[in-house]
Amino acid sequence: MSVLRTLALGTALTVAGFGAAHAQAPASPIFDAVKARGTLVCGVNTGLAGFAQPDSQGVWRGLDVDACRAVAIAMFNDATKVRYVPLTAQQRFTAVQSGEVDMMPRNTTWTFQRDVQLGLDFVGTNFYDGQGFMVKKSLGVNSAKELNGATICVQPGTTTELNLTDYFRANNMRFTAVVIERQEEVNAAFFAGRCDSLTTDVSGLASTRASQGAQANDYVILPEVISKEPLAITVRQGDSKWSDLVRWTFFAMLEAEELGLTAANIDSMANSENPAIRRFLGATGDLGQMLGVDNRWAYNIIKTVGNFGESFERNITPLGLPRGVNNLWTKGGLMYSPPLR
Repeated sequence: MSVLRTLALGTALTVAGFGAAHAQAPASPIFDAVKARGTLVCGVNTGLAGFAQPDSQGVWRGLDVDACRAVAIAMFNDATKVRYVPLTAQQRFTAVQSGEVDMMPRNTTWTFQRDVQLGLDFVGTNFYDGQGFMVKKSLGVNSAKELNGATICVQPGTTTELNLTDYFRANNMRFTAVVIERQEEVNAAFFAGRCDSLTTDVSGLASTRASQGAQANDYVILPEVISKEPLAITVRQGDSKWSDLVRWTFFAMLEAEELGLTAANIDSMANSENPAIRRFLGATGDLGQMLGVDNRWAYNIIKTVGNFGESFERNITPLGLPRGVNNLWTKGGLMYSPPLR
C-alpha cells in the first residue's frame, strides 16, 4: 500500500470515527431532568428590584427573572413553568453544585476561582457592573476617599467584601465592617443608621436607593467604581447540552435586539429575506433541533419576553441606570452575541 493511500485511509477512518462518536449525543442529566419534571428551577436573589423581586401579587419580575423565563420558553414554550428559589450569597453556590437549582442568574460575579474550582459554568454575562458606595447626602461625603474611619455595611462571602478590604488597604484607610448575611437586612441596617456607607454593586445600590421612594434623593452613590463585576448566569458543570441551551437562550435575546426583532414586530418579520432573521425564526438552519428544542425556540422567547433591550428597559431603566457598557457592541457597549448560524 502506498504512503499516500495509507494516509488517505487513516484520514477516512479518523473522520468516520469522529462522526460515529458524535452520532450519539452525550448524556444530559440536567436537561433531561428539567424536561421530565416539566418545570425549570431557577435560583435568584432574595429580593433586588430590577433583577429579581416578587411584586405585590407575588409574581417574580426582573432582568434575571426574564433570563429564567426565556429558558422555560425555550424548553416548554411556557414562561410560567419556572419555580423561583431565593438564594442568599452564602447559599447560592451550594444550590447550583447540589442540583437544588437548574440555573442561577443571581447577581453573581464571574471570577477565576469560582469558574475553575467550584464546579460551575458561567454561560454569559447579563450585566456588567462594578462595586460602589452609597451614603446619606447629609453626611457631606463626595468621594469614597473621604470614608477613612467609616463604618461600612457589607454582605459576607462575596467579592464585595474582598474588594472593600483591598480598596481601603490600597488607599491606607481604615474602616469598620458591619457584616450581615441577608441583603435586605444589610440595607435595613444602612437606612437605620448603623453604618455610614453601604457597599455593593452599583446596580444594587441603585435598586436599594429606588426602594426608598420619596426619600431616594436623600442618598447619593459616590463616583468611584472600585472593581469589575461581570454578573453572569451560572449552571452546574458537566452537562454541555444544558449549558448550551442556557447560553444560547441568553444570546438569542441579544441577537434579537441587534436584528431589530421585538415582541411587537417579530410576527411581521415572517416573510423577511434576511438570512439571519430567517435562521432566528426557525425557517432555516434547524438551530432549535441542534439544542434539543423546537426550531421556533428563539421566536417564542422574543414573542413572550422580548429582546435584551426590552428586558433592560422594563427592569433596569426605572432604577435610573443608563445602558452604558450594557449596550450592544454596535452602540458602544460590551453586549455581543456570537453568530447564530
